[in-house]
Amino acid sequence: MTSGVVSFTLYSPFDGVVIPLDAVPDPVFAEGMMGDGLAIHPLSDTLLAPCDGVVTTLHAAGHAITLHSDAGVDVLVHIGIDTVALKGDGFTAYVREGERVTIGTPLIAFALDRVALAARSLATPVLVVDGASCRILARAEGRTRAGEPIMTIEVAPSEARRQDGTPDIVHSRTLTIPMRHGIHARPAARISAALKPFTARVKLHNGVRVADGRSTVALLALGARLADVVRIDAEGSDAAAALDAVCDLISSGMDEADRGDVAPQAPTDSAGILASSAAELPPGALRGVRASPGLAVGVAYRVEQDGPPPEEKGGSVAEERALLAKAQAAARGRIAALAADGSDTQRAILDAHLAILDDPALLESAQGLIDAGFGAGYAWHRTLADQAAMLMELDDPRLRERAADLRDLDRQVRRALAGDISEDRVLPEYAILIADDLLPSQLIELDRTRLAGFCLERGGPTSHVAILAAGMGVPSLVAMGPGVLAVANGTSVILEADSGWLEIDPPTARLSEVAEAIADRHSRRAIALRDAELPCLTADGRRIEIFANLGSVADARQAALDGAEGAGLVRTEFLFLDRQHAPDEEEQRAVYQAIADALAGQPIIIRLLDIGGDKPVAYLASPREDNPMLGVRGIRLALRHSDLLECQLRAIAAVSPAGQARIMIPMVSTVDEIRQVRAMLERVADMVGMTKPPQLGIMVETPAAAATAGLLAAEADFLSIGTNDLTQYVLAIDRGNADLADRVDPLHPAVLRMIGLTCEGAAQYGRPVGVCGGAAGDLDAVPLLIGLGVTELSMVSALIPETKARVRGLTHGAARALAETALHCADAGEVRAIVRAFERDVKP
Repeated sequence: MTSGVVSFTLYSPFDGVVIPLDAVPDPVFAEGMMGDGLAIHPLSDTLLAPCDGVVTTLHAAGHAITLHSDAGVDVLVHIGIDTVALKGDGFTAYVREGERVTIGTPLIAFALDRVALAARSLATPVLVVDGASCRILARAEGRTRAGEPIMTIEVAPSEARRQDGTPDIVHSRTLTIPMRHGIHARPAARISAALKPFTARVKLHNGVRVADGRSTVALLALGARLADVVRIDAEGSDAAAALDAVCDLISSGMDEADRGDVAPQAPTDSAGILASSAAELPPGALRGVRASPGLAVGVAYRVEQDGPPPEEKGGSVAEERALLAKAQAAARGRIAALAADGSDTQRAILDAHLAILDDPALLESAQGLIDAGFGAGYAWHRTLADQAAMLMELDDPRLRERAADLRDLDRQVRRALAGDISEDRVLPEYAILIADDLLPSQLIELDRTRLAGFCLERGGPTSHVAILAAGMGVPSLVAMGPGVLAVANGTSVILEADSGWLEIDPPTARLSEVAEAIADRHSRRAIALRDAELPCLTADGRRIEIFANLGSVADARQAALDGAEGAGLVRTEFLFLDRQHAPDEEEQRAVYQAIADALAGQPIIIRLLDIGGDKPVAYLASPREDNPMLGVRGIRLALRHSDLLECQLRAIAAVSPAGQARIMIPMVSTVDEIRQVRAMLERVADMVGMTKPPQLGIMVETPAAAATAGLLAAEADFLSIGTNDLTQYVLAIDRGNADLADRVDPLHPAVLRMIGLTCEGAAQYGRPVGVCGGAAGDLDAVPLLIGLGVTELSMVSALIPETKARVRGLTHGAARALAETALHCADAGEVRAIVRAFERDVKP
């Protein structure tokens, strides 16, 4: 045996029958994606420790456990297949994470018969998950008994060994994922890039899943989501520095820690659209999920995806390896060129593609298949298809959608192998592309002057192609089902992405009507831009303030150009996130003053720090919560850190001129929370010599706050409704769940009733009510909100010109009557239908 090599033995964790790993009925295990090893069909009902070591992860469902062996190798044992669905039923853990065990220590008891009946299979993988540093020398076959040897493993010499041959210390740290969408493609690429200067081996653990920190695809398959707690291990001569680099990067949020922002929207206008609910779906129209808003008229253009995978066999190993390297280089050059010429959004997505293309684990797998006699094209295709299948097994819909990125890279490298790196597709004028799916590179390569929109059989609203479409302003629908593929080339179609359907072969009169609506929209948008700086009043003279939502000083400067009359929501999280320490009073004051100066004396409403829940910060440690969105967040967390809260209040109070800056409390649910903050604010005002403290208002984001608005209004100076959170709490739907995205609508009658209750409660004390959530910039929502009693709307500043134009065309009486009708509708679709009928009636 080579000097420095360590070998150790794994022992059977129970009585059973050994089967090869590739016989396990789950590709994640059978194809070695989680690690190498074998599987056992258990014949006894207690899982015993297969080695000496420490329990590093014990799955909450009790069906899987990982041990860090004394040999420095992680060993995963997963009882049965799909047993996570049992949610712990039939499993009893005898140990806890961090506990030391020896060979034969009872780890988990399980009801053998019950689990066998409920699970897809009892086959239990026993895996070594550090495959890069290990080689399995021997595996047992056939019948085995608990405690008998089942594997002999050789651990290669590691750079993580001291000169005296003893293993170096494994450095470990646990942290909470702060990125709103977890570790998806772009964060994975940045983690991999951060490790390039180091030689240490770095592993990330999320439950039973383990990923090499250098592998972008493995990090995607880790399935780490917002607020997941992951453990990071580093081993090697520079392990401590590598661990710091990765932990600092993740803790920073990588500019993706959620700040509660309303995603920028393309302004939408439904005045010329005649249908909006399922009841009014035109005959023969197909429904889909909106990926990017807009309205388009054009002709259907079918796009067929690439054909079957290449032939399995190729030339010599050397020839096929060279062909693959050449094709990867060509694809890399093409992607880099597209990134250099693209928008910020395109560059971010394509940079992630480059990181995946350079993933050492992908290359190693493909080269291994080439060494086994397969051709370069087949080896690459098989490698990426397997990894895409693994992503499709994840629970997170956003991570499942990243499988399309792997299919894209598969396509690009195989096209390069065929000598056809670019795709010169000639579109007809006003093409509305029809396909089963569309990959990011395909969309970027299309002629934008001829592309009017696209409709896909598959895909999701948070896929990279959907993000690109929104940034490009291309109307699009996804998840339309196989029916869309039956639309013939050249068929006239109307794509109503806002309403969520595709009209097929409409009559000439309908085509003309929609074309006129599009032209009218462009004309009214131009007028709205011209009049954006004018004050906003309804047609009967009622003042409605149109404010902007801000997340930076740059946002404030842009808002002033867009005609904002103030700031209805200044998010202060941008000062506190992506750093290791809270900003001091002077840093905060300088930023708040700069925002106030940019808006030239107009009111600015500064929201107190709104963190916790989906916006954790590294320097405010808090325990993991099963449901952080209903836990210690917003003002609940701020009141627990009174020094931080008081510092922020002092910084806001120092803004001049006095009275321009107002203060808003997030996530209020009780009167006592307002009283505590007001008492603190009055103390601060006394300390700085203010004769009158700044106005203190609240955000209404929970049903409790809406239902008790009268009580809260007695204590607050103003109320502002955050419709994003209010909608998800009223409808009990996670607004970040892509599978339910089409049901999260603030125009649902239940949400409108909560808004109405808030306005009624505030009116008892003469308090103004604003809306600073996504509904404020929804042109369908504007007349309803005004009719319910809202007097201030705050939104992404790009939406201000058209919102002002919409308000100017309303009378308060008509809006009030419309709102009353909407409260008695059955659902949001019906509400939107009556709003659009109303708009047709009032349109000049």
